[in-house]
Amino acid sequence: MPYFKRLVGKKCYLSPMNPEDAPKYVGWFSDLEVAVNLKTQMNINLLSEREFLEKNLKDGNPIFAIIDLATDKLIGNCGLHDIGWVGRHAEFGILIGEKEYWNKGYGEEATRLILDFGFNIINLHNIFLKVMEFNKRAVRAYEKAGFKQIGRWRKAFQIAGKRYDFILMDILADEYESGYVKNFIKE
Repeated sequence: MPYFKRLVGKKCYLSPMNPEDAPKYVGWFSDLEVAVNLKTQMNINLLSEREFLEKNLKDGNPIFAIIDLATDKLIGNCGLHDIGWVGRHAEFGILIGEKEYWNKGYGEEATRLILDFGFNIINLHNIFLKVMEFNKRAVRAYEKAGFKQIGRWRKAFQIAGKRYDFILMDILADEYESGYVKNFIKE
């Protein structure tokens, strides 16, 4: 599968998503250990995932595949959703589906790359996210990338008969220090 280096970090790069990768995503969404941390528990199937990927590509939505720089292996995806162009805000989402890449800094770096894209390419002012309170690994990665906790959506999600809060986090453009895009500006 060909991938293209849109934004490049030290460990990974972001590439436009490819509908041919739909089986990989369906496999990840079918793995409960991966899927339990997602905000949706819908039954994802090959047809619906391929349609989702094709629609987002056609619409030009900023959703990217996360590719291991050393091996060119697809390890997840991340993107900006529900962009408010007037208020210049968007919701961030990420998935590292390959579990051997967990806790190794790939999620944090991909987060920084998409923040750079959001703030320095499409000129957003605010990027926010919701994360389940039990996903402590993600909260730490978001905080390392510069997100701040701004509140809670109490008892907003139920899984296995128990209700959990969503932690609400955000980052503003003037709080983010670019590490990637500024390297390409020649003055």
